[in-house]
Amino acid sequence: MNAQDRAGMLEAMKEAEKAFAEGEIPVGAALYHGNTLLWADHNRREAQKDPTAHAEMLCLRNGAAKLGDWRLKDCTLYVTLEPCPMCSGALLMSRLGRCVFGAADPEAGCCGSIYDLPADPLLHGHTVWEQSDSGEECRELLNRFFSERRPEGGNE
Repeated sequence: MNAQDRAGMLEAMKEAEKAFAEGEIPVGAALYHGNTLLWADHNRREAQKDPTAHAEMLCLRNGAAKLGDWRLKDCTLYVTLEPCPMCSGALLMSRLGRCVFGAADPEAGCCGSIYDLPADPLLHGHTVWEQSDSGEECRELLNRFFSERRPEGGNE
């Protein structure tokens, strides 16, 4: 990873820590336009009572508003967990230039784990997807959350 990628993942990790402290599943994201941070956020589903309040979706909405364009082709999103089907689809539809994610998600990840949405030729996606080398650090935070907050292994 280059210096910008490290900085982007660090910003996403800071957001994931905020989610953890708030009792949200600790996923954080940061959207950059070049080297400029447009928006950083974390999961807020519990607080907002909104099933779409994933870190990625919040970054897309707010970052696009700040940029003044829904087309995010010159942007990079850093996220601590491999995007789910909803987020992967939204990232493709926003024409995001690049997505860098931390931990793979074998339960809902759609960038290669359970499905590879960006590689589906029917979608004509242009987003470049890659996993960062900070995956283990991101996974450790998720594991700590689930062991402390959900000791019975439930997913409610």
